[in-house]
Amino acid sequence: MMNKLIFPIVLILFSFKTGFAQDAEGCKDHPLLSRMPDYVISECTVNYNQLDFLDAKGEEVKLEGNLTYIWYVFNVESGKKEPSFFQIIKNYANAIIKAGGKKVYEDGGLGCYELKKDSKEYRIKVSCTNNSDIILNVLELAPMKQEITANEMLDALNKDGFIALNILFETGKSSIQSESLPIVDQIFELLNSDTALKISIEGHTDNVGDAAANKKLSNDRAKSVTDALIAKGVDKTRLSFIGWGQEKPVADNRTDEGKAKNRRVEIVKK
Repeated sequence: MMNKLIFPIVLILFSFKTGFAQDAEGCKDHPLLSRMPDYVISECTVNYNQLDFLDAKGEEVKLEGNLTYIWYVFNVESGKKEPSFFQIIKNYANAIIKAGGKKVYEDGGLGCYELKKDSKEYRIKVSCTNNSDIILNVLELAPMKQEITANEMLDALNKDGFIALNILFETGKSSIQSESLPIVDQIFELLNSDTALKISIEGHTDNVGDAAANKKLSNDRAKSVTDALIAKGVDKTRLSFIGWGQEKPVADNRTDEGKAKNRRVEIVKK
């Protein structure tokens, strides 16, 4: 994810300890932040993804970029007392602010922060869950690099009958973001290369918010993709669209990563 190592921020008041348990295979701390003592990593992912972030008013905004997700659990075998939610959030906040970052939102066991370092912008979300588990999300803001091609779409349609695409829209709206227009271009190329192909464009959301509103939003977004293809010259009789809202999740909506996977547009072969 990073081209060069960024010197880690040391959480004040604490120093790193290995603890007694083992980190999950392939997992390590983010270069920006060391862990609190007596914690181990139970799971992690690093990929291009979306993050549900809270602004200064506590309202959810969806951001995308290179996301590092780490779930820390307290090692009870250490015999030490688990830190409080306040203690966890306070230490992360102090470390981030000391490094030049700033607090965006805090509420109990949740903190959202901004940080600029080495010409990169980060959004950091720290959540406390269960007893004293720590869920750390570090998002390096970056536009998505479009890599999917019409041939890859066709291969997926022939093999599986559908393909899920990460088409980005304006928050809470059906307008397609400019960085996702190349995906629409590739769908057009797909349809242009096989004039007999008919597809259904199907929108999906996570479970945040009202179910009826989510269904309408997903339908409007599927229609936006359909309208964009018709505007390029695709015969509308080859296209249909529908919004499923939160009815067909493909991942766990209890995690940010799962929610991001559930927010998708699928192209389904008819």
